[in-house]
Amino acid sequence: MGYVRPFLRLGIYEDLRNRIRSKTEHYLCLVAMVVENTESTRDVSNTRKQDLVGTVEIDVRSRGGMDVLLFNSWQLDNLDNFEYAYLSNLAVDANYRKLGVAQKLLSYCEHKVLGWGFCELYLHVLENNYTARRLYDKAGYQLQEVEWTFGSLLFGQPRKLLLRKSFSSNI
Repeated sequence: MGYVRPFLRLGIYEDLRNRIRSKTEHYLCLVAMVVENTESTRDVSNTRKQDLVGTVEIDVRSRGGMDVLLFNSWQLDNLDNFEYAYLSNLAVDANYRKLGVAQKLLSYCEHKVLGWGFCELYLHVLENNYTARRLYDKAGYQLQEVEWTFGSLLFGQPRKLLLRKSFSSNI
């Protein structure tokens, strides 16, 4: 497996680079950092020590892509133009967990999505990621769909859970 890791890292790097360079109106990649010895956090490039401790992405997706969200029958009328806000890649360094970093990143994303004019936010989480599921549950996300994959059916791999949060303009 060790010989595959550099290729996986390159693929992830290229994917992230392409997303950041895209000219889409609704895309945001956030990072949480610990910054020491600085008087201002506006320009962290001049700090002596900085640690990246968390990251998250949000974007707007449309039903036409590979992502297929399952909807109730009352939602089937206008699916061709259906766009939805989607959160992905929320991660916090193990040394900085249980300090509220993930919750703050999540909260900021919710406010941003609301500013984009969306009243719901979707995300996927693996069923065996109990820490993340607890975070999302506390934040008000609800199970929308359990997704079975080839791997989960044949090899017992964890299923993907599609979660959704609806919010009003007063969050």
